[in-house]
Amino acid sequence: MECSGVQIRDLAIEGAWEITPRQFADDRGVFLEWFKDATFTDTVGHAFELQQANLSVSGAGVLRGIHFADVPPSQAKYVTCVRGAVLDVVVDIRVGSPTFGAWDSVLLDDQDRRAVYLTQGLGHAFCALEDDSTVTYLCSAPYAPGREHEIDPLDPAIGVEWPTTARDGSPLALRLSDKDRAAPSLAAAQDAGLLPTWDEVRAFRSTLTG
Repeated sequence: MECSGVQIRDLAIEGAWEITPRQFADDRGVFLEWFKDATFTDTVGHAFELQQANLSVSGAGVLRGIHFADVPPSQAKYVTCVRGAVLDVVVDIRVGSPTFGAWDSVLLDDQDRRAVYLTQGLGHAFCALEDDSTVTYLCSAPYAPGREHEIDPLDPAIGVEWPTTARDGSPLALRLSDKDRAAPSLAAAQDAGLLPTWDEVRAFRSTLTG
């Protein structure tokens, strides 16, 4: 099957993109290319080095994040939702960035089948909008507990507008892990020296483009 054409949209946070694939449907079902190296490289400026692939299944209202990893190497992520729906959120945690503390979001679901790519040095979170929402992540670095950190996803200084209704319109109660609920605010994480800087992220990303 000849497949070409995806829509790429820059998010409000530098280093993050929304990818909407072209879907091919017939009486058998649907086919799409949810990742293509040539398209990715043309957009981002370097190939994606896959080191780990994750999958999570979440009930409605489950909120995971805001998560990030030390730079270098941090952990870039290519994320999609293969079942259900989630609100996927990217947060700029790079100290010195023009958009430090800002966020943007994309609805990932099993209808439009969009993906989000976020580069190294950004924070990531999502909220499931229905039960059994299944998210897959391609990761540029393996999980390393000593380098992984969290920021409070409910930090009013960031002000993420988390959904209050599920996909079916029913009220949505947010559910966080104990670890995410105890996470520091953005300001506290900055004061503790946990956040990457704009300059060190750009310096590391320059090594990826050669």
